[in-house]
Amino acid sequence: MSKEFEIAREFEVDATPEQVWEAITTGTGGYLWPMEPPEPRVGGTGPFGSKVVAWDPPHRYTNRVEDVEGISQQTLNQLDYTVEPRDEGRRAWVRYVHSGIFVDDWDNQYDGAARHTDFYLHTLREYLTHFAPRPAAFATFDGPEASKAPDALAVVGQALGVGEDVAAGTRVTVHGPDTFEAVVDFRNPYFIGLRTDRGLTRVFGRNHWGHPVGISLHDFAADTDIKQCETEWQAWLNGVFNQA
Repeated sequence: MSKEFEIAREFEVDATPEQVWEAITTGTGGYLWPMEPPEPRVGGTGPFGSKVVAWDPPHRYTNRVEDVEGISQQTLNQLDYTVEPRDEGRRAWVRYVHSGIFVDDWDNQYDGAARHTDFYLHTLREYLTHFAPRPAAFATFDGPEASKAPDALAVVGQALGVGEDVAAGTRVTVHGPDTFEAVVDFRNPYFIGLRTDRGLTRVFGRNHWGHPVGISLHDFAADTDIKQCETEWQAWLNGVFNQA
């Protein structure tokens, strides 16, 4: 049965309103995934066939789509950003509201969307604090069918050396395709976030909602071969479940 939803979040960040505006309009690969920038006007075209319904740089941006292409569980979708200066413009306050209509499996869809929102907005703050305005080389991919299992994220976390007992803020030695040092910037039963000097690795426990575990790479080093990184990480993730 169709039902409306709204997910609202507020936060402050050590970035100017202009830096936040750039991230949410033209720099989405730094924390989410690369998207075509919206046309800078009310009535312009936004991502995924949406229309820009509010445009007031760097304070307000809203896009809205009536029929969400490729997502059968959702019709209406609206994303609204409000950005205000703090500390004489040295910091920013952000209010983000995601609203729309889910037409199927409402509770599961809402839980997944709400938890992903918290992780994506955390990643936005990590990007703004540590990497902006550097452009990102981006890759994203899923694990094999076995990574849909209820304990799949726990298996990946153990393989990485980032078990559920590892708290955010801990510096760890990560055992991925190669061994590297990282700060665990986010850790809960649903997601793992790793930060190095060159980028952000995001691990999504989408097995909780019936999907494979996913990994996204946001690499800000100038010499990145992101396809090679993706190939190595994909092979590693597949190998975790081949051995499980």
